[in-house]
Amino acid sequence: MSVGPTDPISGPTATATATATPGPPSGPSTRPLRIGNASGFYGDRFDAMREMLTGGPLDVLTGDYLAELTMLILGRDRLKNPAGGYARTFLRQLEECLGLAHERGVRIVANAGGLNPAGLADAVRELAERLGIAARVAHVEGDDLTARCPGPGNLAAHAYLGGAGIAACLREGADIVVTGRVTDAALVTGPAVAHFGWAPDAYDRLAGAVVAGHVLECGTQATGGNYAFFAEHDPARLHHPGFPVAELHEDGTSVITKHDGTGGVVDIGTVTAQLLYETSGARYAGPDVTARLDSVRLTQEGPDRVRIGGVRGGSVRGEAPPPTLKVGLNRLGGFRNEVVFVLTGLDIEAKAAFVRAQLEAALMAAKSRPTEIRWELARTDRADAPTEETASALLRLVVRDPDQDAVGRTLSGAAIELALGSYPGFHVLAPPGKGAPYGVFEDVYVPHVDVDHVAVLHDGRRIPVAPARDTLVLQPLAPSEEPPLPEPLPAGSAVRRAPLGLVAGARSGDKGGNANVGVWVRTDDAWRWLAHTLTTDRFRELLPEAADLTVVRHVLPDLRALNFVVEGILGEGVAAQHRFDPQAKALGEWLRSRHLDIPEVLL
Repeated sequence: MSVGPTDPISGPTATATATATPGPPSGPSTRPLRIGNASGFYGDRFDAMREMLTGGPLDVLTGDYLAELTMLILGRDRLKNPAGGYARTFLRQLEECLGLAHERGVRIVANAGGLNPAGLADAVRELAERLGIAARVAHVEGDDLTARCPGPGNLAAHAYLGGAGIAACLREGADIVVTGRVTDAALVTGPAVAHFGWAPDAYDRLAGAVVAGHVLECGTQATGGNYAFFAEHDPARLHHPGFPVAELHEDGTSVITKHDGTGGVVDIGTVTAQLLYETSGARYAGPDVTARLDSVRLTQEGPDRVRIGGVRGGSVRGEAPPPTLKVGLNRLGGFRNEVVFVLTGLDIEAKAAFVRAQLEAALMAAKSRPTEIRWELARTDRADAPTEETASALLRLVVRDPDQDAVGRTLSGAAIELALGSYPGFHVLAPPGKGAPYGVFEDVYVPHVDVDHVAVLHDGRRIPVAPARDTLVLQPLAPSEEPPLPEPLPAGSAVRRAPLGLVAGARSGDKGGNANVGVWVRTDDAWRWLAHTLTTDRFRELLPEAADLTVVRHVLPDLRALNFVVEGILGEGVAAQHRFDPQAKALGEWLRSRHLDIPEVLL
């Protein structure tokens, strides 16, 4: 915790005892701000907070604990315990690390408050008192709109707030700021605004902070985790990647790095991969600013150091935020159940058709037939297999219904009764249970002025956060703004049938019921080929599950990248578990495995 003379949110310039009370912050600074991340999701590496606090210098340590699915989980937790609803892991991490943060003058900003930031702030204060550490704990509230969104099964409705509330807490001397649902990037824009004193319309600078925050938000995905070209690096280097750090400058530019001596790698590829993750077009909208991803430039500045800059003298171009805030609405959608039949040896297709017909007839005859029935045959078998497991395929049945009995008792009875009267070798991976509730995620939007964004300080004072004064309705790029494609490679080049992944990297993820797939290459010639080859029609050909869906392509030439949004492929969102891969985490890797004609000069 900070003591003695300070920058707005920088570390101490004098040593303090454990009971010292931090002084008020001073005015804005131009000194670079060093922000680290210690969590990309609720359940991330527990020791990361300690590793980041002991691994090197930091001004601010952030933690992202929330996702669409997490809000549903916390909502169900709070039904059982109204005092809960926050990420308890964060509290346990602080129990080990609050003293370290205090000694090093590192402020902590985390969205671990979930559905109950006030409750978590109180719990952190009690912890600090028990440990004998003087810590100013503040929280941000106003995102909870659940009471305004009544409806059957509604568990939580939360607006995605920006960083202004966090900044207000830090300007008033907070050492720890916990929030509920803010944008992931707000964990960086808030400290940056407090430190540099940026005005709300400093859009270029804010956009730079948003881009840096987007790179940091998923933790080790920026330092070699989940990386398409992992096989090009020493495996030992990637086994325990360090968490990322952003050195943010007053002009909005930044350098992405990590603590010296930690595992992982930071290069243009790892940063590009994270920039493309869970975004869509060139305009990346948020409550603080709309960042223009088509203006981002990446430069390898040294080992494990990538500079993020752009146009206009090195800043990242930004625009006013949209007039509305996104609200994530989580509700119970009903009940689901599944059973996986194991089909071994010969006649796999015939066995699948046989048991499917049997089971569907039994379900049709039942009093409560599930309203949704989905089958998927995964041909994991191989001919003349050396083990029984590799000789087997998996037939997966998923059912959904508002009535738990329809997916529980009805399914379990129909499936298990076939045990001695179905295909040869009949068995299942596990008997179906009684069915479990599933959630549905929806996006709705409300005007900024309809949300009471408030910074609640350690002394109980409440500082209202004004809504955005200037806004700009989010628009796709106009034809005049669309970036030109590069010249194609010369016609007639020799080609070879090969996987796309030999040339291109990819990273994919979920946005509600949509999936995004970012694809990038590492040379200009590869970009000349990719930009003209991987059209939306070719994308659908390579991924037949998208054949009947709307696919939108966005071009980001300065990253040598394409970003595809596949609308509706995830149904009602991750909590509904519509697909085998409900968050589309591996959709990009499936795309990379698909074969097409690639110029030999690129291979």
